[in-house]
Amino acid sequence: MRIGVIGAGRLGICFALLCEESGHSVIVSDVQSKYVSQLNNREIFSNEPEVEDLLMRSENLRATTSNQEVIRGSDVIFTFVPTPSLADGSYDCSYVDMVVEDLINSPDLQDKVFVIGSTVNPGYSDTVQDRLQGRGIDVFYNPEFIAQGTIIRDMRTADMILCGGEDPRGFSEIQMIYEDIQDSDVHFYPMSRKAAEITKIGVNCFLTYKISYANMMGQILYNSGCGDEIHNVLDAVGDDTRVGAKYLRYGLGFGGPCLPRDNRALGHYARTVGLEYSLPDVTDDFNDAHANFIKRYCIEQNVDNLPFYIESIAFKKGSDMTVESPRFLLVEDLLKDGYTVYVQELDDVIDQHEDELIDLYGDNIIFVKNPAEIHEPVWRIDF
Repeated sequence: MRIGVIGAGRLGICFALLCEESGHSVIVSDVQSKYVSQLNNREIFSNEPEVEDLLMRSENLRATTSNQEVIRGSDVIFTFVPTPSLADGSYDCSYVDMVVEDLINSPDLQDKVFVIGSTVNPGYSDTVQDRLQGRGIDVFYNPEFIAQGTIIRDMRTADMILCGGEDPRGFSEIQMIYEDIQDSDVHFYPMSRKAAEITKIGVNCFLTYKISYANMMGQILYNSGCGDEIHNVLDAVGDDTRVGAKYLRYGLGFGGPCLPRDNRALGHYARTVGLEYSLPDVTDDFNDAHANFIKRYCIEQNVDNLPFYIESIAFKKGSDMTVESPRFLLVEDLLKDGYTVYVQELDDVIDQHEDELIDLYGDNIIFVKNPAEIHEPVWRIDF
């Protein structure tokens, strides 16, 4: 099958490489001409495991800056362009709109399938189908459920594939693509586009609730004098199959490029359909309060007033992304209070933030590449 991917960022390139590995002919587009050249020359660097190796071994993948070239040369067209959050919590779908305009301006869409993989507002994909009505192309919504740092693995071993649309042929073609990618039998859930859009953000929101529950339990145990038993208690709770152990860990709170914004988006959408759900808002408020709880805990436990040491300011260890990172926010709060903080970090993250943070906090922030570079006692922030 000829597969096109518009938007070859972290998610798009991983999906494209897995499609190519499974025997499909793949063409990807991206707005960055330098990046496109690097893809065609097999020269990219990626923090995502397997990406570089898959790219080096690929024979039927090529890149372009032209969305029209992707549309012309593909039977099934996926898009993974960004959908940033707006102030009200909804998603800005303008980049997807640009892709739709390219489809509208394409002379021949007959029998093609367009798959939106970006996270969008519920109801958005239906409006795209309406705009393309009569052009012979069917629109589907098919989001991924992945984590940064394990995208390839997560795509190969997905618990389920969510797909919203109408046309049976399109459902069949999309399911076939995933069956080729998956390491085992795929659980394929066809449904309406809007239901799939709600399900996507609903799943991520449930994870924020579970993380917040674990942190609430940790706070209760700590204030009850049982702080050293937090992990044992949560292991016991997670062993109940009605609850499950995944994401049930005490820590810094949720962050990163997906969970916070999806939580806000579900709260916003609920209000647009006449519901005043409090759960997403309460979860956000608790996440903020928990950050303050963690900061107080670190200061109270650091009885000798030592410099602090933290492994990474990314939203999770091993990542190079600091967007809405609880670690980054904790470090900034400690620096604002005048504490010295050693940060062990990847070169990419140091390059992104070192100058900015030193300008703000001077010698109080010290980046290191490994703990051996620290030559004084420190208090380790171990979350």
